[in-house]
Amino acid sequence: MSEASRNLLSIGDLRTEELRELVRRGAGYAAGTAGGGQPLHGRIVGIYFRRTSTRTRTAFSTAALRLGAQIVSFGPDDLQENTGETAADTAAVLSRMLDALVARTAGSDAEMRAFGAHPGMAVVNAMSAGEHPTQAITDLTTMTRVFGRVDGLRVLYLGEGNNSAAALALALSRFDGVELELRTPAGYGLAPAVRSAAEASAARTGSRVTERHDADDLPKADVVYTTRWQTTGTSKADPDWRSAFAPFQVDGAVMAVNPDAVFMHDLPAHRGEEVTAEVLDGPASVAFQQAENKLHGALAVLEWCLPAAAGGAR
Repeated sequence: MSEASRNLLSIGDLRTEELRELVRRGAGYAAGTAGGGQPLHGRIVGIYFRRTSTRTRTAFSTAALRLGAQIVSFGPDDLQENTGETAADTAAVLSRMLDALVARTAGSDAEMRAFGAHPGMAVVNAMSAGEHPTQAITDLTTMTRVFGRVDGLRVLYLGEGNNSAAALALALSRFDGVELELRTPAGYGLAPAVRSAAEASAARTGSRVTERHDADDLPKADVVYTTRWQTTGTSKADPDWRSAFAPFQVDGAVMAVNPDAVFMHDLPAHRGEEVTAEVLDGPASVAFQQAENKLHGALAVLEWCLPAAAGGAR
């Protein structure tokens, strides 16, 4: 290889210039101005999803093929992790056979880092319990396509402080002059460590990350964003949790506060829960453009993780 492979395990691991380049490249792929050729010809990319996925799995499989790689797909019951093998042992084997592994575990971030501990294999976190970094690349790619920039945008997030919200906060806070306000139900906010890291980044970039646990007096925003209330692969202990979430639904009244804002959703959506049909299917929604940008973000991520080889795969 001309350069060593690189992991994308967390937005926090990226240098700011690397994050900006991934977003620029994703927007370039979306605009049709990036790419060309098959820079990953001869590479083998493993696609390992222990949880359901429509957009992310399809995006990375398609991206790998378009970039010239071949793929090996693993389902939730295919690897010996299912019978008790450790993530470290699994990774030690896969790293001798694969050039990259795109993994969705919905498990601990420590498990994802065990996968990424072998320098011969690039690892992409396609969603762990704590963070969904490739979703943030998608989201910022979408914002760049819609607004021509990320710097200076005002983003209002309503809903659970889940792994998508964590990645979004860690990413937006690295851009200049961004205002991110999260409105999350009490007990369902950002993890304290994520919030602290995002606030620290925001202090360096002149941005602002705030979180409140009510849906009163919503601020002006360029983007209104939500995610499904029941995060993939999780459940909630409180049987009455929906009552806590109900005030955070994005409906016509929320969008009326921000008549010029676009609406974003990482999908899948449950109409009538986190968002009404009139919003998701309305003229302000870019949710399905956002879903398409999963592919463009995946192209940028795989290209970055696997720089052009001097002599093909091992």
